[in-house]
Amino acid sequence: MTRPAPVVIVGTGLAGYGLARELRKLDAQTPLLLISADDGRSYSKPMLSTAFAKGQDAEALVMAEPGALAEQLNAEIRTHTRVTAIDPQARRLWLGNEPVDYRDLVLALGAECVRVPVDGDATGRILTINDLEDYARFRSALAGKQRVLILGAGLIGCEFANDLRLGGYQVDLVGLSEQPMPELLQPALGGALRDALQQLGVGLYLGRTLASLNPADDGLQALLSDGTRLSCDLVLSAVGLRPRVALANAAGLACGRGIRVDRRLQTSAEHVYALGDCAEVDGLNLLYVMPLMAGVRALARTLAGEPSEVRYGPMPVTVKTPACPLVVALPPPGHVGNWELQGEGPDWQALCRDADGKLLGYGLSGQAVQGRLALNRELPPLLD
Repeated sequence: MTRPAPVVIVGTGLAGYGLARELRKLDAQTPLLLISADDGRSYSKPMLSTAFAKGQDAEALVMAEPGALAEQLNAEIRTHTRVTAIDPQARRLWLGNEPVDYRDLVLALGAECVRVPVDGDATGRILTINDLEDYARFRSALAGKQRVLILGAGLIGCEFANDLRLGGYQVDLVGLSEQPMPELLQPALGGALRDALQQLGVGLYLGRTLASLNPADDGLQALLSDGTRLSCDLVLSAVGLRPRVALANAAGLACGRGIRVDRRLQTSAEHVYALGDCAEVDGLNLLYVMPLMAGVRALARTLAGEPSEVRYGPMPVTVKTPACPLVVALPPPGHVGNWELQGEGPDWQALCRDADGKLLGYGLSGQAVQGRLALNRELPPLLD
């Protein structure tokens, strides 16, 4: 008897494993194959930017090994394996020269780190942290060293700066923007975060970029765009993430910023879905946990035979910078409103309201974050 084609999930991050778990709650028997480009261990990616202060190495962040997960999920898990091509018409993918047929295919490919061009003879020593293996490599390189230069003053760069400083390292942060997190924070909140990081001992070099990086007798010498020279032992690039779309593009799937999907998370090809950081849902590509988990629950129902559309309720983002607590809920795309600001020092409340006075979004810093629950009840859904 021919074994039925499996549901194939490409990616074993929060999206891939989360979908497998939810699907198994609804369907215990359909063959399930997970394909991982890395070692397949389960961990929570958001914990990578809080682990230095806790003294946690990569092993401490592992929640489950792939062997145990394969048994728990009644699934086959292929580690250190890459999908090289997809043929949506034949419902087949390729692992090198090995063809694999699928009933349904889910691309949970995540996002990759953006790399910016830098001159110099030490640019190969610029590291990134985007997964558990990256984190292990960075910690190994950091052993016995103290001075870290971080590129990028966005959410990830600021979280790592806060965490590394709490972990006892000397940290300098270089960012092109004139304030931290300009895409998320109103200027007053950005100023509160800037002041808090400086008080923590982080050196901030905003409005600048890294021009060159070269070896030096005591480590590395960084030259910034304004001529400033900084000595460091390691450079961590956190200038942004870009959805992984190359595999989908090569298969002829519609892509924009991410892999374009409808509200059922189906791509432009039948029986091919995209989920998580790589997916663009109705024009929204949200690189956060809450929309990812909403997609996981909806797609699990669809794959189990109950076609379901994903809905995004209010989805505030909690920034992991304990030096300055921050919670942000941006207005839904296409909604126009005015921002109202009140507060002082580190404690700010920024509210965005439409012409009728309805709350569209907010930003809270310091002690003001205590008001987030009441505000969440007023927020409109991001995708209803």
